[in-house]
Amino acid sequence: MLILNGILHHGISMSSFSCVCLCSARAESAGSIPARRIRRLFSFQRHLLSSRLLRGAPHLNPLHILDEDYCGQAKCMLEKVGSWNFDIFLFDRLTNGNSLVFLTFNLLNQYGLIELFQLDMVKLRRFLVLVQEDYHNQNPYHNAVHAADVTQAMHCYLREPKLAQSLTSFDILLGLLAAATHDLDHPGVNQPFLIKTNHYLAALYRNTSVLENHHWRSAVGLLRETELFSHLPVEDSIERQLGSLILATDISRQNEYLSRFRTHLDENDLCLGHASHRHFVLQMALKCADICNPCRPWELSKQWSEKVTEEFFHQGDIEKKHKLEISPLCDSEANTIASVQIGFMTYVVEPLFAEWARFSDTRLSQTMLGHLGLNKASWSALEPEASGSSEEGESEPGRATEECTDGDELFKVQIT
Repeated sequence: MLILNGILHHGISMSSFSCVCLCSARAESAGSIPARRIRRLFSFQRHLLSSRLLRGAPHLNPLHILDEDYCGQAKCMLEKVGSWNFDIFLFDRLTNGNSLVFLTFNLLNQYGLIELFQLDMVKLRRFLVLVQEDYHNQNPYHNAVHAADVTQAMHCYLREPKLAQSLTSFDILLGLLAAATHDLDHPGVNQPFLIKTNHYLAALYRNTSVLENHHWRSAVGLLRETELFSHLPVEDSIERQLGSLILATDISRQNEYLSRFRTHLDENDLCLGHASHRHFVLQMALKCADICNPCRPWELSKQWSEKVTEEFFHQGDIEKKHKLEISPLCDSEANTIASVQIGFMTYVVEPLFAEWARFSDTRLSQTMLGHLGLNKASWSALEPEASGSSEEGESEPGRATEECTDGDELFKVQIT
């Protein structure tokens, strides 16, 4: 209250103060309590502590916080946001670490969803800032940049002819929001780790889709806190369908979704005129977006591979320190980046994207499969032994998850 009184004493309007709070990048003044430790019950104080106003920053539009050259480059990149070669790492630097906020807002605006659903601009910006804040930047992989990358990939899939001609604006809104929030508040460790350490989330969700349930519930919490959709009669439907999309990213259910997708394609009975079929395709699109890193150009894919393996190995180090059983793929002494990536591509990525290409046989699908093959060859060249073992275990790409069960189970356990 002392801070609030001081703000009012200096004649700063609450509306101006709110804009500064909501548009500020995540920052903490020296010696202040980190904003993430403030309970959401005190959301006003939470934004107060993280506001640039407390550091004397002027009231500016977020992009104007940046140097003009950086601002211009960021805007230029957004003009090509539908390119599969989009460099999310560069975009994150150009936006001063705010790639998720700027990219998601741009896409919602580009699709006309802000106007169509009459979204309050202040509530929307506040929601996006909260979402970005609730990702853990200390995670090498599961952070806000990954969420922005998945959102950009989802945009690419939404533009594919079959989807663009069939999806409703409501479908697109759900798809973009699910992509932006699909790993919200990810702790940087996997589900088996939470279960074996008796984490409260594992108990809360009864050891079932623990992380995905948490991501979904966290997203719903932010939607309700900001009241972003409180004016819409479909608010409950948005929350439920958002959960259905996010829960589909649970890798332990990979074969369940892949088998269903394959059956639809074999029988040629997907009818995108039906809401349930459109929703299922959105689930598959989000699954693809979530693990599309191996399908990106090598320069981008390699960075993601290094980051996700760093996170795995960090979990392994924690398990060693506390004398826990080391999770598969998390032992840096028994695994390499190359071996982890070759297995992941063989048992998880190739089967999924082979079926996606059957569904959407487009230039983008062929480009993704092309990059996947080249990236796998590049890692194989760095890991000859792993290359040989993976080739022995390979079969028809579209059926790999059914025939290579041992490898599949190994990656199910880890990639969450």
